[in-house]
Amino acid sequence: MDNILEETELNMETAIESMEKRLLNIRAGRANASMVNNILVSYYGVDTPLIQLATISIPEARQICIKPFDRSCLSSIEKAIFESNIGLTPNNNGEVIILNIPPLTEDSRREFVKQAKVIAEETKIHLRNIRQDANNDIKKLEIPEDDIKLGQENVQELINKYNKIVDEKFKVKEQELLTV
Repeated sequence: MDNILEETELNMETAIESMEKRLLNIRAGRANASMVNNILVSYYGVDTPLIQLATISIPEARQICIKPFDRSCLSSIEKAIFESNIGLTPNNNGEVIILNIPPLTEDSRREFVKQAKVIAEETKIHLRNIRQDANNDIKKLEIPEDDIKLGQENVQELINKYNKIVDEKFKVKEQELLTV
């Protein structure tokens, strides 16, 4: 039964990490290199992650600077940013691409909070599915009824702990998004 509990906790931690990565992609009006991490650039016919083709820096609070290692791929990077639908327009000066992050309006802030809430809810659903799988695995064990109950209580304690973590991370992101 200890193996089931360890595996359940590991799966729950993975769900939280996944949520954190998804929340990073919701912009809060400040530049963040992770905003462009998932962009794939067609480089000599191969889709290559932008981070492997350029140095990404944050020279100002609301600006991302992308300096490619090979200047010949500037237009490919620019095209990939346009097609990625991240809501930013690249400015190419021949050496670097600059992305200016516009200040968020009240409506866009609320929309981003809604997105964060959806991500938090999806994470909680994932956690409940993990709990269900663990409870089913515990029921399959050939152990006394009292031990099954104890195992299910331990799983419930885990989900309570991780649901609290989800709520805390959502509140932090919500505060970040609503702070002007």
